[in-house]
Amino acid sequence: MAKPRIATTSLAGCFGCHMSVLDIDERILKLAELVDFDKSPINDIKRFSADCAVGLIEGGCCNDENVEILRAFRKRCKVLVAVGECALMGGLPAMRNGVPLKECLREAYLDGPSVVDGLIPADAELPLLLDQVYPCNEVVKIDYYLPGCPPSADLIWEALVALLTGNDADLPYELIKYD
Repeated sequence: MAKPRIATTSLAGCFGCHMSVLDIDERILKLAELVDFDKSPINDIKRFSADCAVGLIEGGCCNDENVEILRAFRKRCKVLVAVGECALMGGLPAMRNGVPLKECLREAYLDGPSVVDGLIPADAELPLLLDQVYPCNEVVKIDYYLPGCPPSADLIWEALVALLTGNDADLPYELIKYD
């Protein structure tokens, strides 16, 4: 019988949530016994090779490419999990949401203290910036949320194993508290 497939991606975030996935340490070998890895920066597979049982999304949506990737994950993954504060609420990238995009670009590329030859990038190859950073659930339906910045490796492990085995997740208070 074929093993379920999982896929992961990082949108507008810092990649810390993927580091927490790697921090499951030797349990990654147990995970490899349970699943086949599909599209993910962990294995450097760039495109989906099949539909997946679980998709892990790190980061929010700050540009049109993020939105396109997130929609592809929703289409190809039976269960979609938002991992970390950037995916849940926009995180640090969303700090720009209170400032108009034009003003952000002007400060970053024209008027900032480290600007030498001010020019706002306008290459057609660059993704189009959105008016603000959006949490994943404002773009697609999200099935589960794993809070934290980043969530602990133990939280990710427990949630993944529960999803993949059909059991209830054992998430004691220590795994989900942030005080």
